[in-house]
Formats: sequence, C-alpha cells, structure tokens
Amino acid sequence: MKRREDLSTPRTSRRVGMQYDPEVFGAFSESIANFLGTARFLVWQTGVIVGWIAFNLLAPEDVQFDPWDRGLVLLTLVLSVQASYAAPLILLAQDRQERRERLSSETDREVAERTQADTEFLAREIAGVRLSLSDMVTGEDLDNRLDRLTDVVERLTDQVERLTSQGAEIATARDTPEPHEQR
Repeated sequence: MKRREDLSTPRTSRRVGMQYDPEVFGAFSESIANFLGTARFLVWQTGVIVGWIAFNLLAPEDVQFDPWDRGLVLLTLVLSVQASYAAPLILLAQDRQERRERLSSETDREVAERTQADTEFLAREIAGVRLSLSDMVTGEDLDNRLDRLTDVVERLTDQVERLTSQGAEIATARDTPEPHEQR
C-alpha cells in the first residue's frame, strides 16, 4: 500500500470487523439494564430457574436435559453467560447516566452563574436608583421648605408693616408742629 503524500485529507478508517453506532448500542444497553433491574425480571428469572430445577428433578431421566446428578451444569452455564453479558451492559448504562448527569450539572452551574451575574447587575442598578432618589426632594421635604418660607415671608411682612407704621408715625411726628412752635 502506497503512503499518501498529501496530509491535508484524513485517511479512511482501517478498522477490521463489525462497526456500530455507539449511541444506538448505548440506548440498547440502557434498555437491557433497565429491564434487568426490575422486580418483574427477578420474578420471571426465579420462575424459570424453579421450573428448570423442578423439571430436571421430577421428569424421567430420558427427558431431563440438565440432570441433577451432574449438578445442573447447563443452568450454571446459562446463568454465567447471562451474568457475563449483564454486568458490562449495566456498567455501560451507568457510564451513560453519569455522562448525562455531568452535562446536566454543568448546565445547571452555567445557569446559576448567569443568574448570579444578573442578580448582581440588578442589585447595582437598584443601588444607583436609590442614590438618585436620595438626592431628590420629596413631597414632605417640599412641604417643610414651603412652610419655613411662608413663616419667613410672614415675619418679613410683619416687620415691613411695623417699619411702615413706625415710619408713618415718624413722618406724622415731623409734619406735626411741636406745641412751642405754635405760639
């Protein structure tokens, strides 16, 4: 086989044997693992094993397919094969579940980080609005200032009236001749 001189294109796969889609096989292994972990499977398996043993104990020797005196070798073989396939399928299903949980926790972490950033932004905005509002005059402040201004204007008006009346008295006193000048 001649080696390619152009390294810009990837070479084709040289796998020998059966090829499969890992996702499809993973989904299949999860379905098997889910079935093996149910009470229904345990009940069916127990029934089959009890039936198997009962048949091979009670049936005539010429129809027994796994005699008791040989130690139920075929039953042992069947259960060993089942266990040898079940264990890797269960482990594969657990790995897929862990991968999904890890992705979910990463997504949850990202959402929590975004939520925290949004919350901090909103807190800063609210603090800015509070500072802006603290500089503004409220209705109560305006009423108090108007009341003080009204008091000052009333006092000034009273003073002006007093001064005006005093000025009028002084002016009248100047215009009025003194008694010793009338003679």
